[in-house]
Amino acid sequence: MNANWNYPTAVRVGAGRVQELPELCIEKGIKRPLLVTDSGLAALPMVAEIKALCEQAGLGVEVFSRVKSNPTGTNIEEGVDAYLLGQHDGVIALGGGSALDVGKSIAVVAQQDCTLWDLEDEGDNWRRADAAKIAPVIALPTTAGTGSEVGRAAVIVHEQQQRKVIIFHPNMMPGSVILDPELTTGLPAGLTAATGMDALSHNLEAYCSPFYHPMAQGIAVEGIQLVKDYLPLAVNEASNIDARTQMLVASTMGATAFQRGLGGMHALAHPLGAVYDAHHGMLNAVLMPYVLMANYSAINESIARLASYLELDTDFDAFMQWVLDLRHRIGIPHTLEALIPGDERLSEIGEMAVLDSSSITNPVPHSAVEYAVIARNAFDGVL
Repeated sequence: MNANWNYPTAVRVGAGRVQELPELCIEKGIKRPLLVTDSGLAALPMVAEIKALCEQAGLGVEVFSRVKSNPTGTNIEEGVDAYLLGQHDGVIALGGGSALDVGKSIAVVAQQDCTLWDLEDEGDNWRRADAAKIAPVIALPTTAGTGSEVGRAAVIVHEQQQRKVIIFHPNMMPGSVILDPELTTGLPAGLTAATGMDALSHNLEAYCSPFYHPMAQGIAVEGIQLVKDYLPLAVNEASNIDARTQMLVASTMGATAFQRGLGGMHALAHPLGAVYDAHHGMLNAVLMPYVLMANYSAINESIARLASYLELDTDFDAFMQWVLDLRHRIGIPHTLEALIPGDERLSEIGEMAVLDSSSITNPVPHSAVEYAVIARNAFDGVL
């Protein structure tokens, strides 16, 4: 299954298409790419093979891999230093959402007079950056979850403030993407499950958002259908290329759809990830049913329509049962207690959640106290 899409990013889909990477670099005018990945991937043959592929085409490629699973401002600073020291002229971002976000952030700020934090997604902060100085980016996701390869933002931990900051610029979106399922087959089942549930959370929260954007809502519906059909296969059959392809597409669809906004899952997952350094996709997976219940009054009818499309019984309860069954089937824990060391800071998490930009498009405008209650329910397993 090979396809070329523009929506609006130029996307090349299909097994083995990583071989086209040097061609894409040349098309983008990139002669000295900085290959940004995480330390786990950097130790694998995949990265050495991709580096060699670029070198054979005459590209002066170097690898930067100081990337945490919840990337930090320090990661970006070190990446910018590597970019400038190596006199690079573009970025290849290879990995999960963390590596993609770091690669995009390096490309945005490396040549700017402003700082990374100056580009926090508030008002028109993005205008502080000179768009002409943003380096070109080619993205190759190795997980099917965040969809960062088609996103105009990055989520970076501000270490001093212990919060996740959304960095935004319209030109932050990679110019080209390769969705090669062969890059994802080595992902362990647990990470396949967690990242796949992240893709589901993006599509689902975009679908439930009250913001008017019918095109994004339609994309979200089909993205959820793909997760329903292919996530269990991807988890249980690591080398299933079709399932891996479809999950990559579902992930990209989720990030396209959340132009409509996100919601309470992400509003809570962001501070929980910043404070406890827990895996973002797993946090969304655990929080999902608790946030759905908290939003019931506003989403009951739309979830019933979604259930009908998914060929479930046409009511909220049927959809909720599908979510619970899916989580159980692919090994997602039922409570936050499995992910964080204690519940002492849940009130603080609620205060941080209500300030998170994802809360703006939650279907119900929860207060800080109400977000803390949702987190408490998720910790205790109370639906």
